Amino acid sequence: MTPLPDDLARALDDALDPIPTSRLTPIVERLIGDYRIGRAGTATAILRTPDDAAAYAAYRMPATYAAVREALGQAADVAVGLAPRTLVDVGGGTGAAVWAATDVWASLEEAIVLEGSDPVIAFGRRLVATAGNAAVASTTFRPLRMDTTVALPDADLITVSYVLGELDEGTRTAVVREAAARGGTVAVIEPGTPDGYRRVLAARDELLAGGLTVVAPCPHDGPCPVAVERSGTDDWCHFAARVNRSARHRRLKSGDLGHEDEKFAHVVAVRSPSEQHAANRVVRHPLQRKGLVTLRLCTGAGGITDRPVPKSRRDDYRAARDTSWGDAWPPRDHPGS
Repeated sequence: MTPLPDDLARALDDALDPIPTSRLTPIVERLIGDYRIGRAGTATAILRTPDDAAAYAAYRMPATYAAVREALGQAADVAVGLAPRTLVDVGGGTGAAVWAATDVWASLEEAIVLEGSDPVIAFGRRLVATAGNAAVASTTFRPLRMDTTVALPDADLITVSYVLGELDEGTRTAVVREAAARGGTVAVIEPGTPDGYRRVLAARDELLAGGLTVVAPCPHDGPCPVAVERSGTDDWCHFAARVNRSARHRRLKSGDLGHEDEKFAHVVAVRSPSEQHAANRVVRHPLQRKGLVTLRLCTGAGGITDRPVPKSRRDDYRAARDTSWGDAWPPRDHPGS
């Protein structure tokens, strides 16, 4: 489970409590429909009012936070020397990626959110105003119009999360190329759907062409084996972050469960060639049977393989039982890793 930071949860409650849920529910339903069909220019096209911004934050911010936190956490676990001080969040909405990045890296000192919707900017500023983290509290929100001439400031870390699907193909390419030119580390996160995965693959190619090295999720810089070996199937590379649903969240989405799984696809790449890859990445839920754990791995050699870990290999077996979808294998602190 990936909970929201306490100060963010309080800020959301303070901003949302005065607004009747009945007023936000139809907006959430409309937003869900628009995002499902991949409507281009979503932020500026449909987030036009303060209620639109509030509804968007209420239903999307917990899931966006969890996915970005998981993606950046994978990168931090591999590239242990990363210590970004500056962050630019492109198309950052109400700033979920800033909260996530500062939870991963205490080194962050300055953050800028670039966003196209004025009501969303206003809501994001309200949320960070009471943050306990100094970098979050001092976050600057700036308007940004994304097109093929987009220009970004330099930053140690640039995040582009849940925005490429809102752009036409030419603008997507321009945004990722500009991020590759300006960022020391670049993270691209998209919905964990086949279309989201294809956008991440295209972004990965642009980042590699820009001279960056992939640190997550891939344990290599070669072609994605899912795309190469499984072409023509319904398989795609994605991961999941479990999100706690508040009572408000359940009401807004007409859900009964106390949690939901946010599926996402991503790539994180760094400019420094000295950073290490994971040895392998677990790309599906481990299959556990009596005395045996089977891990489906994307390997450092650039392939997909099923790795059986029997109980007879005591230390490996214990580690495998504690290993989850998305983890590196073997764990960094595991003997022999």
